[in-house]
Amino acid sequence: MLYVADADTARRFYQAFGYSEERTGGDGDARWSYLRCGELTLLLAEVTPRLVDVELPLLIYLYVGDLAATVARLTDAGYTVERAGHPDHAPGGECRTTDPDGNVVVFGQRRAVPEQDRAPDSGQETRFSLIREAAAAVSRRGGAPARCQIGGPRGDACPEPAEVKLADSWGDTVWGCLAHADETLLNARGAFLATEDGTGLAAFLRTRHAPQPDGVPQP
Repeated sequence: MLYVADADTARRFYQAFGYSEERTGGDGDARWSYLRCGELTLLLAEVTPRLVDVELPLLIYLYVGDLAATVARLTDAGYTVERAGHPDHAPGGECRTTDPDGNVVVFGQRRAVPEQDRAPDSGQETRFSLIREAAAAVSRRGGAPARCQIGGPRGDACPEPAEVKLADSWGDTVWGCLAHADETLLNARGAFLATEDGTGLAAFLRTRHAPQPDGVPQP
């Protein structure tokens, strides 16, 4: 589910990835559009005033059947697309764009293409922008373990330094290098970057439970 500024504009964008509108409804200050692509569903919600304001954009990853055709549809519609190489999980190529609401959309093709047919990369480091920001914050603060705790796909240890911390909704955490953290975010359902910047749940609860002077209501 995505909260969007304009449901029609967002719908046209995601149609480039094969989504089609099945139902729509609402009027006035609240509208919604229900999209489907195969077994995938996407609900676009346009509410005025907006109910959700996120500090960081969402990162959405999609696999497409034809990367070149998807790129053509997006560029024809006026969207900028950056090529991000041919990683192992997308041997047919991977690209990055931004939806009308500022969310980052990375999309790749599982079907490999011959080396000579591969389009050149855009030359920009698009994959790791948010992860590198988190790693820089960890570096400034310190406290990370010496080595990556994620390791390779066959259980082999990773000698790279731990640079970012990941967590999930079940409370599990792990420290990883940039490459393995990126792989984990793509493949582990519910995994996210865990920050300790003082604005999270613990800080909120400390403020909420702090003793208040007499006569001052709790926030």
